[in-house]
Amino acid sequence: MAPEVPNLPPRRRLVGQPLLYTMTCFISLGVFLFGYDQGVMSGIITGPYFRKYFNDPTALEVGTMVAVLEIGAFITALAAGRVGDIIGRKGTLFTGAIVFTIGGAIQTWTNGFYMMIVGRVISGLGVGLLSCIVPIYQSEISPPNHRGALACIEFTGNIVGYSSSVWVDYFCSYIESDLSWRIPLFLQCVIGFILAVGTLVVPESPRWLIDTDKEAEGLRVIADLHGGDPDHPVALAEFQEIKEKVREERESGEERSYWMMWKKYKRRVLLAMSSQAFAQLNGINVISYYAPRVFEEAGWIGRSAILMAGINSVIYVLSTLPPWILVDRWGRRPILLSGAVIMALALGFTGYWMYIDVPMTPKAVVVCVIVFNAAFGYSWGPIPWLYPPEIMPLSIRAKGVSLSTATNWLFNWIVGEVTPYLQETIEWRLYPMHGFFCVCSFILVYFLYPETKGVPLEEMDAVFGEDAREEMLENETPMPSELPSERASLVDHTLPISTIHQTIPAPRSQDHTRRKRGFGQWLSDLIHRRNQSSRSGGYEPVASSD
Repeated sequence: MAPEVPNLPPRRRLVGQPLLYTMTCFISLGVFLFGYDQGVMSGIITGPYFRKYFNDPTALEVGTMVAVLEIGAFITALAAGRVGDIIGRKGTLFTGAIVFTIGGAIQTWTNGFYMMIVGRVISGLGVGLLSCIVPIYQSEISPPNHRGALACIEFTGNIVGYSSSVWVDYFCSYIESDLSWRIPLFLQCVIGFILAVGTLVVPESPRWLIDTDKEAEGLRVIADLHGGDPDHPVALAEFQEIKEKVREERESGEERSYWMMWKKYKRRVLLAMSSQAFAQLNGINVISYYAPRVFEEAGWIGRSAILMAGINSVIYVLSTLPPWILVDRWGRRPILLSGAVIMALALGFTGYWMYIDVPMTPKAVVVCVIVFNAAFGYSWGPIPWLYPPEIMPLSIRAKGVSLSTATNWLFNWIVGEVTPYLQETIEWRLYPMHGFFCVCSFILVYFLYPETKGVPLEEMDAVFGEDAREEMLENETPMPSELPSERASLVDHTLPISTIHQTIPAPRSQDHTRRKRGFGQWLSDLIHRRNQSSRSGGYEPVASSD
Protein backbone atom coordinates (compact mmCIF):
# COMPACT_ATOMS: atom_id res chain seq x y z
CA MET A 1 0.00 0.00 0.00
CA ALA A 2 1.35 3.41 -0.95
CA PRO A 3 2.26 5.71 1.96
CA GLU A 4 -0.05 8.58 2.83
CA VAL A 5 1.37 11.78 1.35
CA PRO A 6 0.36 15.19 2.77
CA ASN A 7 -0.25 18.27 0.61
CA LEU A 8 3.19 19.79 0.06
CA PRO A 9 4.46 23.38 -0.04
CA PRO A 10 5.90 24.58 -3.39
CA ARG A 11 9.15 23.10 -4.66
CA ARG A 12 12.38 25.10 -4.24
CA ARG A 13 14.35 26.35 -7.20
CA LEU A 14 17.51 24.65 -5.99
CA VAL A 15 17.12 20.88 -5.50
CA GLY A 16 19.14 17.66 -5.29
CA GLN A 17 22.88 17.67 -4.79
CA PRO A 18 23.20 21.44 -5.44
CA LEU A 19 20.77 22.08 -2.58
CA LEU A 20 22.57 19.68 -0.23
CA TYR A 21 26.03 21.13 -0.89
CA THR A 22 24.77 24.71 -0.83
CA MET A 23 23.22 24.10 2.59
CA THR A 24 26.47 22.51 3.79
CA CYS A 25 28.64 25.37 2.56
CA PHE A 26 26.30 27.98 3.95
CA ILE A 27 25.94 26.56 7.46
CA SER A 28 29.72 26.25 7.45
CA LEU A 29 29.62 30.02 7.98
CA GLY A 30 28.42 29.17 11.48
CA VAL A 31 31.56 27.19 12.23
CA PHE A 32 33.64 29.73 10.27
CA LEU A 33 32.48 32.29 12.83
CA PHE A 34 33.66 30.49 15.92
CA GLY A 35 36.85 29.41 14.14
CA TYR A 36 37.51 33.07 13.35
CA ASP A 37 36.67 34.13 16.89
CA GLN A 38 39.01 31.53 18.40
CA GLY A 39 41.93 32.64 16.24
CA VAL A 40 41.45 36.41 16.09
CA MET A 41 42.70 36.98 19.62
CA SER A 42 45.91 35.01 19.08
CA GLY A 43 47.44 37.72 16.88
CA ILE A 44 46.12 40.90 18.45
CA ILE A 45 47.18 40.06 22.04
CA THR A 46 50.84 40.31 20.99
CA GLY A 47 50.38 43.63 19.15
CA PRO A 48 51.94 46.78 20.69
CA TYR A 49 48.80 48.94 20.29
CA PHE A 50 46.59 46.32 21.90
CA ARG A 51 48.98 45.90 24.83
CA LYS A 52 49.31 49.64 25.26
CA TYR A 53 45.53 50.20 25.15
CA PHE A 54 44.98 47.57 27.85
CA ASN A 55 47.96 48.75 29.96
CA ASP A 56 50.23 45.75 29.35
CA PRO A 57 47.83 43.05 30.61
CA THR A 58 49.21 40.26 32.77
CA ALA A 59 49.20 36.62 31.69
CA LEU A 60 46.07 36.05 33.78
CA GLU A 61 44.27 39.03 32.20
CA VAL A 62 45.22 37.88 28.69
CA GLY A 63 44.02 34.36 29.49
CA THR A 64 40.74 35.77 30.79
CA MET A 65 40.12 37.92 27.71
CA VAL A 66 40.79 34.96 25.44
CA ALA A 67 39.03 32.22 27.39
CA VAL A 68 36.02 34.06 28.81
CA LEU A 69 34.29 33.46 25.46
CA GLU A 70 33.98 29.81 26.51
CA ILE A 71 31.92 30.75 29.58
CA GLY A 72 29.19 32.20 27.37
CA ALA A 73 29.53 29.30 24.93
CA PHE A 74 29.23 26.78 27.77
CA ILE A 75 26.00 28.37 29.04
CA THR A 76 24.20 28.43 25.69
CA ALA A 77 25.59 25.04 24.61
CA LEU A 78 23.75 23.56 27.59
CA ALA A 79 20.60 25.50 26.70
CA ALA A 80 20.84 24.76 22.96
CA GLY A 81 19.42 21.26 23.44
CA ARG A 82 16.07 22.64 24.61
CA VAL A 83 16.22 25.71 22.35
CA GLY A 84 16.91 23.57 19.29
CA ASP A 85 13.91 21.36 20.06
CA ILE A 86 11.57 24.32 20.67
CA ILE A 87 12.39 26.82 17.90
CA GLY A 88 14.06 24.40 15.50
CA ARG A 89 17.52 24.10 14.01
CA LYS A 90 17.01 27.04 11.66
CA GLY A 91 15.69 29.37 14.37
CA THR A 92 18.61 28.48 16.63
CA LEU A 93 21.07 29.30 13.84
CA PHE A 94 19.47 32.72 13.35
CA THR A 95 19.49 33.49 17.08
CA GLY A 96 23.11 32.43 17.47
CA ALA A 97 24.21 34.60 14.54
CA ILE A 98 22.44 37.70 15.91
CA VAL A 99 23.84 37.27 19.42
CA PHE A 100 27.34 36.69 18.06
CA THR A 101 27.14 39.87 15.95
CA ILE A 102 26.14 41.95 18.97
CA GLY A 103 29.06 40.57 20.97
CA GLY A 104 31.47 41.32 18.13
CA ALA A 105 30.26 44.92 17.98
CA ILE A 106 30.87 45.38 21.72
CA GLN A 107 34.41 43.98 21.35
CA THR A 108 35.12 46.27 18.38
CA TRP A 109 34.12 49.46 20.18
CA THR A 110 35.34 48.44 23.63
CA ASN A 111 36.63 51.19 25.92
CA GLY A 112 38.55 48.95 28.30
CA PHE A 113 39.17 45.55 29.86
CA TYR A 114 35.73 44.98 31.38
CA MET A 115 33.81 45.98 28.26
CA MET A 116 35.98 43.58 26.28
CA ILE A 117 35.08 40.84 28.76
CA VAL A 118 31.35 41.58 28.32
CA GLY A 119 31.69 41.49 24.52
CA ARG A 120 33.58 38.20 24.61
CA VAL A 121 30.95 36.60 26.86
CA ILE A 122 28.09 37.74 24.59
CA SER A 123 29.90 36.45 21.51
CA GLY A 124 30.36 33.22 23.42
CA LEU A 125 26.61 32.96 23.93
CA GLY A 126 26.19 33.05 20.16
CA VAL A 127 29.05 30.64 19.57
CA GLY A 128 27.53 28.13 21.99
CA LEU A 129 24.27 28.05 20.03
CA LEU A 130 26.01 27.81 16.66
CA SER A 131 28.54 25.17 17.68
CA CYS A 132 25.78 22.94 19.05
CA ILE A 133 23.15 23.28 16.34
CA VAL A 134 25.31 23.28 13.20
CA PRO A 135 26.52 19.64 13.65
CA ILE A 136 22.95 18.53 14.44
CA TYR A 137 21.57 20.26 11.36
CA GLN A 138 24.33 18.82 9.17
CA SER A 139 23.81 15.25 10.40
CA GLU A 140 20.04 15.46 9.88
CA ILE A 141 20.24 16.58 6.25
CA SER A 142 23.12 14.31 5.19
CA PRO A 143 22.90 10.87 3.50
CA PRO A 144 24.54 8.14 5.63
CA ASN A 145 27.21 7.26 3.07
CA HIS A 146 28.32 10.91 2.79
CA ARG A 147 27.51 12.12 6.31
CA GLY A 148 31.13 12.00 7.45
CA ALA A 149 32.45 13.80 4.38
CA LEU A 150 29.91 16.61 4.67
CA ALA A 151 30.68 17.06 8.37
CA CYS A 152 34.39 17.25 7.53
CA ILE A 153 33.68 19.89 4.88
CA GLU A 154 31.89 21.81 7.62
CA PHE A 155 34.94 21.51 9.90
CA THR A 156 37.14 22.82 7.10
CA GLY A 157 34.98 25.94 7.24
CA ASN A 158 35.91 26.25 10.90
CA ILE A 159 39.63 26.10 10.17
CA VAL A 160 39.32 28.45 7.21
CA GLY A 161 37.78 30.87 9.71
CA TYR A 162 40.72 30.37 12.06
CA SER A 163 43.27 30.81 9.28
CA SER A 164 41.49 33.91 7.99
CA SER A 165 41.65 35.52 11.42
CA VAL A 166 45.39 34.88 11.72
CA TRP A 167 46.13 36.42 8.32
CA VAL A 168 43.84 39.38 9.03
CA ASP A 169 45.78 39.89 12.26
CA TYR A 170 49.05 39.73 10.35
CA PHE A 171 48.14 42.31 7.70
CA CYS A 172 46.48 44.60 10.23
CA SER A 173 49.65 44.50 12.33
CA TYR A 174 51.11 46.96 9.78
CA ILE A 175 48.49 49.57 10.77
CA GLU A 176 50.02 52.10 13.14
CA SER A 177 46.99 52.68 15.36
CA ASP A 178 44.31 50.95 17.43
CA LEU A 179 42.65 49.96 14.16
CA SER A 180 45.29 47.21 14.03
CA TRP A 181 43.16 45.23 16.50
CA ARG A 182 39.71 46.82 16.08
CA ILE A 183 39.41 45.93 12.36
CA PRO A 184 39.93 42.16 12.94
CA LEU A 185 37.28 42.27 15.67
CA PHE A 186 34.84 44.20 13.45
CA LEU A 187 34.98 41.58 10.68
CA GLN A 188 33.23 39.20 13.08
CA CYS A 189 30.15 41.44 12.91
CA VAL A 190 30.10 41.40 9.11
CA ILE A 191 30.23 37.59 8.90
CA GLY A 192 27.66 37.20 11.68
CA PHE A 193 25.23 39.50 9.88
CA ILE A 194 25.62 37.56 6.60
CA LEU A 195 24.85 34.30 8.43
CA ALA A 196 21.79 35.79 10.15
CA VAL A 197 20.36 36.97 6.82
CA GLY A 198 21.08 33.66 5.12
CA THR A 199 19.32 31.56 7.76
CA LEU A 200 16.06 33.13 6.62
CA VAL A 201 16.24 31.22 3.31
CA VAL A 202 17.73 27.79 4.14
CA PRO A 203 15.20 24.98 4.76
CA GLU A 204 14.54 23.57 8.21
CA SER A 205 15.80 20.09 9.17
CA PRO A 206 13.29 17.54 7.83
CA ARG A 207 13.66 15.37 10.91
CA TRP A 208 12.77 18.25 13.25
CA LEU A 209 9.79 19.14 11.04
CA ILE A 210 8.42 15.60 11.10
CA ASP A 211 9.11 15.31 14.83
CA THR A 212 7.00 18.44 15.42
CA ASP A 213 4.10 17.25 13.22
CA LYS A 214 5.00 19.48 10.26
CA GLU A 215 4.97 16.47 7.99
CA ALA A 216 4.17 18.25 4.73
CA GLU A 217 7.09 20.63 5.16
CA GLY A 218 9.37 17.76 6.19
CA LEU A 219 8.47 15.70 3.13
CA ARG A 220 8.98 18.78 0.94
CA VAL A 221 12.56 19.18 2.21
CA ILE A 222 13.29 15.46 1.73
CA ALA A 223 11.78 15.56 -1.77
CA ASP A 224 13.85 18.63 -2.68
CA LEU A 225 17.00 16.87 -1.52
CA HIS A 226 16.05 14.07 -3.93
CA GLY A 227 15.61 16.40 -6.88
CA GLY A 228 12.23 17.93 -6.15
CA ASP A 229 9.98 14.97 -7.00
CA PRO A 230 7.58 14.30 -4.08
CA ASP A 231 6.81 10.85 -5.57
CA HIS A 232 10.45 9.77 -5.59
CA PRO A 233 10.36 6.26 -4.03
CA VAL A 234 13.38 6.79 -1.79
CA ALA A 235 12.05 10.15 -0.59
CA LEU A 236 8.73 8.53 0.33
CA ALA A 237 10.45 5.57 1.98
CA GLU A 238 12.70 7.80 4.04
CA PHE A 239 9.78 10.00 5.05
CA GLN A 240 7.88 6.91 6.22
CA GLU A 241 10.91 5.60 8.15
CA ILE A 242 11.45 8.86 10.03
CA LYS A 243 7.73 9.14 10.69
CA GLU A 244 7.64 5.56 12.01
CA LYS A 245 10.65 6.21 14.25
CA VAL A 246 8.92 9.27 15.70
CA ARG A 247 5.74 7.23 16.27
CA GLU A 248 7.67 4.46 18.05
CA GLU A 249 9.39 6.94 20.35
CA ARG A 250 6.10 8.60 21.24
CA GLU A 251 4.32 5.29 21.88
CA SER A 252 7.13 4.23 24.20
CA GLY A 253 5.94 6.97 26.58
CA GLU A 254 9.50 8.00 27.45
CA GLU A 255 9.97 11.53 28.72
CA ARG A 256 12.36 13.58 26.60
CA SER A 257 14.38 14.79 29.54
CA TYR A 258 18.06 14.97 30.40
CA TRP A 259 17.43 12.41 33.16
CA MET A 260 15.87 9.89 30.76
CA MET A 261 18.72 10.49 28.30
CA TRP A 262 21.32 9.85 31.00
CA LYS A 263 19.49 6.78 32.30
CA LYS A 264 18.91 5.08 28.95
CA TYR A 265 21.79 6.36 26.82
CA LYS A 266 24.55 6.87 29.40
CA ARG A 267 27.20 5.16 27.28
CA ARG A 268 26.44 7.27 24.22
CA VAL A 269 26.40 10.48 26.25
CA LEU A 270 29.74 9.68 27.90
CA LEU A 271 31.35 8.79 24.57
CA ALA A 272 30.07 12.01 23.00
CA MET A 273 31.31 14.10 25.93
CA SER A 274 34.70 12.34 26.04
CA SER A 275 35.31 12.97 22.33
CA GLN A 276 34.91 16.72 22.85
CA ALA A 277 36.87 16.77 26.12
CA PHE A 278 39.91 15.07 24.57
CA ALA A 279 39.70 17.28 21.48
CA GLN A 280 40.71 20.09 23.89
CA LEU A 281 42.96 18.15 26.29
CA ASN A 282 45.00 16.97 23.32
CA GLY A 283 46.38 20.50 23.13
CA ILE A 284 44.92 22.16 20.06
CA ASN A 285 44.01 25.45 21.73
CA VAL A 286 47.51 25.86 23.13
CA ILE A 287 48.31 26.43 19.45
CA SER A 288 45.05 27.98 18.16
CA TYR A 289 44.75 30.60 20.90
CA TYR A 290 48.43 31.23 21.54
CA ALA A 291 50.33 30.23 18.39
CA PRO A 292 52.30 33.51 18.18
CA ARG A 293 53.24 33.16 21.87
CA VAL A 294 54.38 29.57 21.26
CA PHE A 295 56.58 30.74 18.39
CA GLU A 296 57.88 33.64 20.50
CA GLU A 297 58.88 31.07 23.14
CA ALA A 298 60.77 29.21 20.43
CA GLY A 299 62.61 32.33 19.26
CA TRP A 300 60.42 34.01 16.63
CA ILE A 301 59.83 37.62 17.65
CA GLY A 302 57.00 40.10 17.01
CA ARG A 303 55.42 40.09 13.55
CA SER A 304 57.50 37.05 12.56
CA ALA A 305 55.65 35.00 15.17
CA ILE A 306 52.31 35.99 13.65
CA LEU A 307 53.64 35.14 10.18
CA MET A 308 54.67 31.67 11.36
CA ALA A 309 51.19 31.24 12.85
CA GLY A 310 49.69 32.23 9.49
CA ILE A 311 51.82 29.71 7.56
CA ASN A 312 50.88 27.06 10.11
CA SER A 313 47.18 27.90 9.68
CA VAL A 314 47.34 27.36 5.89
CA ILE A 315 48.77 23.86 6.39
CA TYR A 316 46.13 23.35 9.09
CA VAL A 317 43.41 24.09 6.50
CA LEU A 318 44.97 21.71 3.97
CA SER A 319 45.10 18.94 6.58
CA THR A 320 41.32 19.05 6.91
CA LEU A 321 40.84 18.03 3.25
CA PRO A 322 41.88 14.31 3.34
CA PRO A 323 39.04 13.39 5.76
CA TRP A 324 36.54 14.46 3.10
CA ILE A 325 37.50 11.21 1.34
CA LEU A 326 38.86 9.04 4.14
CA VAL A 327 36.19 9.39 6.84
CA ASP A 328 33.58 7.38 4.90
CA ARG A 329 36.19 4.88 3.66
CA TRP A 330 38.42 4.21 6.65
CA GLY A 331 35.83 5.06 9.28
CA ARG A 332 35.97 7.19 12.42
CA ARG A 333 38.11 4.92 14.64
CA PRO A 334 41.26 4.58 12.48
CA ILE A 335 41.35 8.32 11.87
CA LEU A 336 41.11 9.13 15.59
CA LEU A 337 43.69 6.49 16.54
CA SER A 338 46.29 7.47 13.95
CA GLY A 339 45.80 11.16 14.73
CA ALA A 340 46.37 10.59 18.45
CA VAL A 341 49.68 8.82 17.79
CA ILE A 342 51.05 11.55 15.51
CA MET A 343 49.91 14.34 17.85
CA ALA A 344 51.52 12.69 20.88
CA LEU A 345 54.86 12.38 19.07
CA ALA A 346 54.73 15.98 17.76
CA LEU A 347 53.98 17.43 21.19
CA GLY A 348 56.71 15.35 22.79
CA PHE A 349 59.29 16.62 20.31
CA THR A 350 58.04 20.21 20.70
CA GLY A 351 58.81 20.03 24.42
CA TYR A 352 62.15 18.33 23.73
CA TRP A 353 63.38 21.05 21.34
CA MET A 354 62.35 23.79 23.74
CA TYR A 355 64.14 21.98 26.56
CA ILE A 356 67.50 21.65 24.80
CA ASP A 357 67.21 25.23 23.38
CA VAL A 358 69.75 25.03 20.56
CA PRO A 359 70.07 27.22 17.42
CA MET A 360 67.85 24.74 15.55
CA THR A 361 65.04 25.06 18.12
CA PRO A 362 62.95 27.81 16.40
CA LYS A 363 62.76 25.95 13.08
CA ALA A 364 62.28 22.56 14.75
CA VAL A 365 59.40 23.85 16.88
CA VAL A 366 57.69 25.28 13.78
CA VAL A 367 57.92 21.86 12.10
CA CYS A 368 56.60 20.05 15.19
CA VAL A 369 53.70 22.48 15.61
CA ILE A 370 52.79 22.18 11.92
CA VAL A 371 52.82 18.37 12.14
CA PHE A 372 50.68 18.50 15.29
CA ASN A 373 48.19 20.91 13.73
CA ALA A 374 47.96 18.82 10.57
CA ALA A 375 47.35 15.63 12.56
CA PHE A 376 44.63 17.35 14.60
CA GLY A 377 43.02 18.87 11.51
CA TYR A 378 42.70 15.44 9.92
CA SER A 379 41.52 13.57 13.02
CA TRP A 380 40.51 15.04 16.39
CA GLY A 381 39.37 18.26 14.75
CA PRO A 382 36.44 17.06 12.61
CA ILE A 383 35.47 13.69 14.15
CA PRO A 384 34.34 14.93 17.61
CA TRP A 385 31.90 17.26 15.84
CA LEU A 386 30.63 14.42 13.63
CA TYR A 387 30.44 11.59 16.19
CA PRO A 388 28.01 12.93 18.86
CA PRO A 389 25.08 13.79 16.55
CA GLU A 390 25.61 10.47 14.76
CA ILE A 391 25.24 8.29 17.85
CA MET A 392 22.33 10.16 19.48
CA PRO A 393 18.72 9.13 18.68
CA LEU A 394 16.39 11.77 17.27
CA SER A 395 14.33 12.13 20.46
CA ILE A 396 17.32 13.38 22.49
CA ARG A 397 19.79 14.36 19.76
CA ALA A 398 19.70 18.08 20.51
CA LYS A 399 20.08 17.51 24.25
CA GLY A 400 22.87 14.95 23.85
CA VAL A 401 24.83 17.13 21.47
CA SER A 402 24.30 20.11 23.76
CA LEU A 403 26.04 18.21 26.57
CA SER A 404 28.94 17.17 24.36
CA THR A 405 29.31 20.70 22.99
CA ALA A 406 29.13 22.16 26.50
CA THR A 407 31.94 19.75 27.43
CA ASN A 408 33.97 21.13 24.53
CA TRP A 409 33.56 24.69 25.76
CA LEU A 410 34.22 23.78 29.40
CA PHE A 411 37.56 22.19 28.56
CA ASN A 412 38.16 24.89 25.97
CA TRP A 413 37.88 27.47 28.75
CA ILE A 414 40.12 25.50 31.12
CA VAL A 415 42.87 25.16 28.50
CA GLY A 416 42.56 28.77 27.34
CA GLU A 417 42.60 30.16 30.89
CA VAL A 418 45.58 28.24 32.25
CA THR A 419 47.82 28.09 29.17
CA PRO A 420 49.49 31.54 29.58
CA TYR A 421 50.18 30.72 33.24
CA LEU A 422 51.56 27.26 32.45
CA GLN A 423 53.71 28.66 29.64
CA GLU A 424 55.41 30.88 32.22
CA THR A 425 55.66 28.30 35.03
CA ILE A 426 56.23 24.79 33.64
CA GLU A 427 57.48 26.07 30.24
CA TRP A 428 58.48 23.22 27.86
CA ARG A 429 56.77 20.60 30.05
CA LEU A 430 53.37 21.90 28.91
CA TYR A 431 53.66 20.15 25.55
CA PRO A 432 54.54 16.61 26.73
CA MET A 433 51.69 17.00 29.24
CA HIS A 434 49.20 17.39 26.39
CA GLY A 435 51.01 14.56 24.58
CA PHE A 436 50.10 12.33 27.53
CA PHE A 437 46.42 13.20 27.01
CA CYS A 438 46.81 12.16 23.35
CA VAL A 439 47.95 8.73 24.55
CA CYS A 440 44.92 8.54 26.87
CA SER A 441 42.60 9.40 23.98
CA PHE A 442 44.13 6.60 21.89
CA ILE A 443 43.39 4.06 24.63
CA LEU A 444 39.84 5.33 25.07
CA VAL A 445 39.00 5.11 21.36
CA TYR A 446 40.65 1.71 20.90
CA PHE A 447 38.64 0.01 23.63
CA LEU A 448 35.34 1.92 23.79
CA TYR A 449 34.42 3.71 20.54
CA PRO A 450 32.28 1.71 18.08
CA GLU A 451 32.53 2.38 14.36
CA THR A 452 29.62 4.33 12.82
CA LYS A 453 30.58 4.81 9.18
CA GLY A 454 27.73 4.19 6.76
CA VAL A 455 25.19 3.41 9.49
CA PRO A 456 21.88 5.29 9.07
CA LEU A 457 20.91 7.47 12.02
CA GLU A 458 17.71 5.46 12.58
CA GLU A 459 19.79 2.25 12.83
CA MET A 460 22.36 3.44 15.38
CA ASP A 461 20.63 1.49 18.18
CA ALA A 462 21.96 -1.77 16.72
CA VAL A 463 25.55 -0.49 16.91
CA PHE A 464 25.18 -0.01 20.67
CA GLY A 465 23.15 -3.18 21.26
CA GLU A 466 20.18 -1.15 22.50
CA ASP A 467 17.63 -2.52 20.07
CA ALA A 468 15.93 -5.86 19.50
CA ARG A 469 17.40 -5.83 16.01
CA GLU A 470 20.79 -6.65 17.51
CA GLU A 471 19.57 -10.22 17.92
CA MET A 472 18.67 -10.30 14.24
CA LEU A 473 22.12 -9.03 13.32
CA GLU A 474 23.76 -11.78 15.36
CA ASN A 475 21.58 -14.64 14.09
CA GLU A 476 20.75 -13.89 10.47
CA THR A 477 21.68 -11.76 7.49
CA PRO A 478 18.83 -9.45 6.43
CA MET A 479 17.69 -9.33 2.84
CA PRO A 480 18.23 -6.02 1.05
CA SER A 481 14.45 -5.47 0.87
CA GLU A 482 14.27 -5.62 4.67
CA LEU A 483 16.73 -2.78 5.16
CA PRO A 484 15.47 0.70 6.16
CA SER A 485 15.09 3.40 3.58
CA GLU A 486 17.66 5.83 4.93
CA ARG A 487 20.33 3.34 3.93
CA ALA A 488 19.89 4.90 0.51
CA SER A 489 21.45 8.27 -0.11
CA LEU A 490 19.27 11.34 0.02
CA VAL A 491 20.55 11.94 -3.47
CA ASP A 492 21.08 8.33 -4.49
CA HIS A 493 20.19 8.96 -8.11
CA THR A 494 23.24 11.21 -8.50
CA LEU A 495 25.76 9.52 -6.18
CA PRO A 496 27.80 6.44 -7.14
CA ILE A 497 26.39 3.24 -5.73
CA SER A 498 29.88 1.98 -4.91
CA THR A 499 30.16 4.58 -2.16
CA ILE A 500 27.12 3.35 -0.27
CA HIS A 501 27.99 -0.15 0.92
CA GLN A 502 29.08 -0.73 4.49
CA THR A 503 29.32 -3.83 6.59
CA ILE A 504 26.71 -4.18 9.32
CA PRO A 505 28.24 -3.79 12.81
CA ALA A 506 29.30 -7.16 14.13
CA PRO A 507 28.44 -8.56 17.57
CA ARG A 508 30.88 -7.57 20.28
CA SER A 509 32.92 -10.78 20.14
CA GLN A 510 33.47 -10.35 16.41
CA ASP A 511 34.11 -6.63 16.80
CA HIS A 512 36.82 -7.35 19.36
CA THR A 513 38.54 -9.68 16.90
CA ARG A 514 38.26 -7.07 14.16
CA ARG A 515 39.89 -4.41 16.32
CA LYS A 516 42.88 -6.64 17.00
CA ARG A 517 43.63 -6.75 13.30
CA GLY A 518 44.68 -3.11 13.51
CA PHE A 519 46.01 -0.80 10.80
CA GLY A 520 46.74 -3.67 8.41
CA GLN A 521 43.07 -4.53 8.21
CA TRP A 522 42.11 -0.87 7.77
CA LEU A 523 44.53 -0.63 4.85
CA SER A 524 43.18 -3.87 3.42
CA ASP A 525 39.62 -2.62 3.75
CA LEU A 526 40.58 0.55 1.88
CA ILE A 527 42.32 -1.34 -0.94
CA HIS A 528 39.56 -3.93 -1.36
CA ARG A 529 36.70 -1.59 -0.66
CA ARG A 530 35.04 -2.08 -4.02
CA ASN A 531 34.87 -5.83 -3.46
CA GLN A 532 32.90 -5.34 -0.27
CA SER A 533 29.78 -4.34 -2.20
CA SER A 534 29.27 -7.93 -3.30
CA ARG A 535 29.32 -9.33 0.23
CA SER A 536 26.11 -10.29 1.93
CA GLY A 537 24.99 -8.38 4.95
CA GLY A 538 25.88 -4.91 3.70
CA TYR A 539 23.77 -1.78 3.78
CA GLU A 540 22.05 -1.65 0.40
CA PRO A 541 20.37 1.39 -1.16
CA VAL A 542 16.61 1.21 -1.56
CA ALA A 543 15.64 1.55 -5.15
CA SER A 544 11.90 1.54 -4.81
CA SER A 545 9.07 1.51 -2.37
CA ASP A 546 5.61 0.05 -2.64
